[in-house]
Amino acid sequence: MLYSSASEWRSARRRSVLVYGMSGLGKTHMSNLLRASGSWFHYSIDYRIGTRYMGEYIADNAKAEAMKVPFLRNLLMSDSIYIGSNITFDNLSPVATYLGKPGDPERGGLPMAEYARRQEQFRLAEIAALRDTARFAQRAEALYGYPNFICDTGGSICEWVDAGNDDDALMRELSANCLMIWIRGDDAHTAELVRRFDKAPKPMAYQPEFLARVWQEYLNENKCSEVTVNPDDFIRYTYARALAHRQPRYEAMARWGITVTADQVAALQTPEDFDDLVESCL
Repeated sequence: MLYSSASEWRSARRRSVLVYGMSGLGKTHMSNLLRASGSWFHYSIDYRIGTRYMGEYIADNAKAEAMKVPFLRNLLMSDSIYIGSNITFDNLSPVATYLGKPGDPERGGLPMAEYARRQEQFRLAEIAALRDTARFAQRAEALYGYPNFICDTGGSICEWVDAGNDDDALMRELSANCLMIWIRGDDAHTAELVRRFDKAPKPMAYQPEFLARVWQEYLNENKCSEVTVNPDDFIRYTYARALAHRQPRYEAMARWGITVTADQVAALQTPEDFDDLVESCL
């Protein structure tokens, strides 16, 4: 680990951490708390994906929809209007909207081939954004003078690493530059995440093999074809299975750093609270 003991953490001139876990367990709360202190640079993987690696895909998709409207088509063709996404740390909807959901086109679904293509674009984008972590950690200090750095990852980080392999290139790179912090939830947190997602299902990124398997299972169980799949029903079906699929992958990653609970993160009120929590785990 980057910091091998509590004393090493306390005496560090500069602190650098990476936080991961399922969306909704406190990564953003922790990151916002530290950023608000003025001494932590907040590097959001999802924001980097949406602005640097998928911004053009997102804008082109919006333009394609606009081109279907004669009035907007004429304005676009004459460069009279500009279409872009307004992604912020607090609004990552353009990324989720672009990823979409597979199924019935009459209910906003995408053909599975197109959905899988966009999933692959996201996979490559997230890996690239994660590989930018070291550069942003250096940039935060060299360019802006921030003494501390937090990398706020997406929930799908566990899909792209083989954490059980000591030689996994991405895990080695990330752990060499940041203290890895897993936010672990319990059964009650999982139930709440499922309830929240069921109320407002959102697009997610999935490991290709997992997605292919669950898609086929859904088609078989519901005796339906691709074009009759209810998009929201499918991603609800997939979400709970994704939680179970990711849990052992997060657990494998945990040996590369420290583990905190979602309740401990929710209780954080100051950066000093965060420092104390990390020290207690080291």
